[in-house]
Amino acid sequence: MSEAAKLGKSNQEQAVAAWVNYLNQLRLDNLLSALHRQDRNLEDALASVGEAIRKIDLEVVAANRGGLKGMHGFIAEVAEVGVGNARSHIRGGDAVYQWVNDNGPVDLMRNGVEIQQKFVAAGGRFGLGAITEHLRKYPDFVASGGKYQIPRDHFEVIQKLHALPREEAGTLLTRGGDGPSFTDWERIQAFFGEGSVGIESLEPSHLTYSEVQKGAYDATLETEADSLRSTDQSLRDAAYQQSRPTLAEGAKATLAAAAIESGTALVLAVVDKRRAGKQLKEFTVEDWTDIAGEAHLGAAKGGIRGASIYMLTNVTATPAAVASSIVTAAFGVAEQANKLRRGEIDELEFIENAELVCLETAVSALSSFVGQALIPVPVLGAVIGNTVGIIMYKAVSASLSKREASLIVQYLDEQRALDEQLAARYQELVDKLEASMSDYLGVLERAFSPDVEVALLGSVELALELGVASDEVLDSDEKVLAYFLD
Repeated sequence: MSEAAKLGKSNQEQAVAAWVNYLNQLRLDNLLSALHRQDRNLEDALASVGEAIRKIDLEVVAANRGGLKGMHGFIAEVAEVGVGNARSHIRGGDAVYQWVNDNGPVDLMRNGVEIQQKFVAAGGRFGLGAITEHLRKYPDFVASGGKYQIPRDHFEVIQKLHALPREEAGTLLTRGGDGPSFTDWERIQAFFGEGSVGIESLEPSHLTYSEVQKGAYDATLETEADSLRSTDQSLRDAAYQQSRPTLAEGAKATLAAAAIESGTALVLAVVDKRRAGKQLKEFTVEDWTDIAGEAHLGAAKGGIRGASIYMLTNVTATPAAVASSIVTAAFGVAEQANKLRRGEIDELEFIENAELVCLETAVSALSSFVGQALIPVPVLGAVIGNTVGIIMYKAVSASLSKREASLIVQYLDEQRALDEQLAARYQELVDKLEASMSDYLGVLERAFSPDVEVALLGSVELALELGVASDEVLDSDEKVLAYFLD
């Protein structure tokens, strides 16, 4: 394969890696962007709840607005605005509620819809009596698209009893007790039977009747804040799950890599045939079969490359350029191993060729990595970096090869001579050590001889051998007597 073909193939390999890296980076960027947006969403949502608490404290409770019987209605209005807007903010939406606060026919506005709240428990009619009174004052309220909002628990009862047939109501409901009664059913049926208001004109509040009382709203809104945090975490978890690598994306990377490498192999095979002197019109069936075989082999290798790079970059956090080089090196070493098995090269050539393959792929990886960093355009930077790096490597390796070979020969000669010198010196030291050990063992044997006289003489010899001063050695009767008697 020519140098130009090798460079084109290397560029193709790094282009696949850069494209897979771009897909991975795109998912990561989307995740970071989603988490950043969610930070703002949570901040806005909690601010909406905090603002509702502040307004209720100052503008309703401290001002004793509505008095003992009516205060909870104003609390409900402010709390509904705070909770409704917070639940919109936590999912990235805008504020949807506005508090009208003018004691007129409309309490709240929600995206242009007029809302009148009725948080009334008196009379046991779930606020329907209050709705009737409001309609007498403002008969066009429903016709103009207005909505009546009642406590969530009241709405659930009304909805259930409205849909309950008389036969079932007479059987299931009682005329007393804690739950809804048959009387409640009759009142609800009578209210909707008049035809002034349909059940579609009613809607539930986010809150129940008990949750907006003077002594309960603090806990209600704090619970809402905790719920918002839980929702926030769920949204973050969902964003993370969406950012994770998928089989579908891996399959796309595999197919794309297979297509690219197959196309590259096909072009290179045609170019080889053309360089051999054949025109396209002269290609035989055998030529096209060879070309097709190269394309199929390229598709298989490309599929393996795409899948491997995708797995390495996402499972082991390997940089894409490095992952591509690992795969390329694996293919190259496997090819050299096949040549070794077929007897085309010997073991030394196998090792040298495998080292060269790994070195070239390492240069390719580093060049692509640097190119992508300097030219932050997806794929293009990696290809340019790979091209420049490979060309520089080839130029340098070619220009320095003769000098390097000479240096290696010189180094080997020096090492061989040094080995011979060290071996001779080592043997000389070993001989001296053996002689010294032989003398020492002889002296030691005499010093510990069973024969007392031999042992005494041996002890004297051992002391002198070990460096004891001669005047301190007990080698005569006079010295012995003087040492023990003085």
